[in-house]
Amino acid sequence: MFFPKDVYCSRQAQLMAACGDGVICLFGNNESPFNYPANCYPFRQDSTFLYFTGLNLPGLVAVFDCQSGERTLFGDDISVEDVVWMGEQPSVAELAKASGFDKAQPLSALAACFAQMAGRTLHHMPLYRHDHRILLHELGVAFDKQQPSLVLIKAVVDMRAVKSTQEIDEIEKACAIGHEMHTTAMRLCQPGRTELEIAGTIAGIAAARGAGVSFQPILTMHGEIQHGAPTANALQAGRLMLCDSGAETLNHYCSDHTRTTPISGKFTTRQRDIYQAVVDAHDHAIAVARPGIKWRDVHLAAATIIAQRLKDVGLMRGNVDDAVAAGAHALFFPHGLGHMMGMDVHDMEGLGQRYVGFDDEVQPSTQFGLAALRCGRRLQEGWVMTDEPGIYFIPALIDDWRNRGLHKEFINYDLVETYRDFGGIRLEDDILITADGCRVLGPHIPYHVDEVEALLANR
Repeated sequence: MFFPKDVYCSRQAQLMAACGDGVICLFGNNESPFNYPANCYPFRQDSTFLYFTGLNLPGLVAVFDCQSGERTLFGDDISVEDVVWMGEQPSVAELAKASGFDKAQPLSALAACFAQMAGRTLHHMPLYRHDHRILLHELGVAFDKQQPSLVLIKAVVDMRAVKSTQEIDEIEKACAIGHEMHTTAMRLCQPGRTELEIAGTIAGIAAARGAGVSFQPILTMHGEIQHGAPTANALQAGRLMLCDSGAETLNHYCSDHTRTTPISGKFTTRQRDIYQAVVDAHDHAIAVARPGIKWRDVHLAAATIIAQRLKDVGLMRGNVDDAVAAGAHALFFPHGLGHMMGMDVHDMEGLGQRYVGFDDEVQPSTQFGLAALRCGRRLQEGWVMTDEPGIYFIPALIDDWRNRGLHKEFINYDLVETYRDFGGIRLEDDILITADGCRVLGPHIPYHVDEVEALLANR
C-alpha cells in the first residue's frame, strides 16, 4: 500500500457520502492470460479500485454499504500449492484490516451479499473487462441491467481529478523517469538506428526504474500517424523522429511526454519553422493555464497560434480567427491540446470522457479536430494536464479535404502538397494547475530549438 490506512478510510467514507444510498461495488482486476492460463500479461490493478483500497493484488472485490457504512473485502486466500509458485501472500483478512475494511469474506460469499441487497441501488463503475460482466450476471444482474452508476462516476471523477501532495510527488517520480527515457531517445536518434531499438531501450528504462511504460511507446519517423508504433525501419538523415512515451511508477502514477528530434542533428529551415510554431503554442498554454479558465479556450488559443504561424509561412490564409472557428486548422492539428493524467495516463478516460472532461457548461464538440478534445471544462487547482500541441501533414487527410473542397478559402493546398512527406511534430509536457497558474512537472526535457541542437551535438 502506498498511502497510510487513514487515507483510504477517508476516501471510502467520502465516496459513500457522495453516493448517499445503496451499495457500492468496486471490482479489482483479475489476471489476464496471454496465451494460456499460467502465462499472463503483467498484472495491472484497476485504478479506481487501487485509489480507494491501495490493494494491488488480483481477485478482490470491495463492497461499501452507504447506509450502514460497513465495508467488506471479498477475496480468496492462496493455497499452499500457490505458495510454492508465488511465495507467501497476506491473507484477505490482513489486507482488509490494512486498508480500512470492517471485515473480509471469501468470493463465494459474494452471491449471498448480492441476494441480501436485492432491491437496493447498486453502484458500480463502467465494466471494461468481460469477466466482471460475467460475474455480475452470475450474481443475478442481467446483462441489459449492467449500466454503471452515474452518481458513482461523478463522485469518483471529482475525487480523483484533484491530486494530493503525495500524488503529485509520485507523478514527479514518473516524470523523472520520463526525462531519462526521452533524453536517451534523443541521444540515440541517429541515422542507421532502428525505431524498435530506441523504443525498446526506453521501455527498458521504464521497467528498470518503475512498473514499466504508462502506454506502449509511440516512436516513429512518421509523426503524422498519431499512434505510430515503432518498426524495424532505420532512421534516415533529414527526417524527424517523434517519440511519445511515458513511465508508470511502482505505485502506478504516470507520466506522458513527447519530443520531436531532427535525425541529422539540426533542423532544416522548413522543419524549424513548423517546429517553432508548435513550441509557441506549447508555451502559450503554460502561460495562460490557471484555475477557472476553460481548457477548451486554452486549446483554441493554441490552435489560433498554430494557424497564424502556418499563415506566416503561406500554408494557411485569410482571417485566422475565422479559420479556427471553421475548424480549418484541424487539417494540421486534428487532436485536442491535452488530457488529465494521474493513475491512468489518460486519467479516468474509461469512466466516460463526457463525465471526466466535460460538464453542463462545456459539452463535447462534433467539429472535426475539436471533437478529439478530451477535456474542455474549467481547470481546477490540483489537476494534472498534458500540454501537447502538434502540426501534422497527413497525405490521406490532405487528399480528402482537397477533393471535397473543404476550407479552400483558408488553406493553400498547392503549397501543402509540397509538405506531403514532412511527417509530423508534437511536443508534450505534464503540467500541474496551481493556485495562480501552472507549473511543468519533472526535470526539464530540452525542446527549444537551440537546446535540442546543442544536446544532439554532444550525443
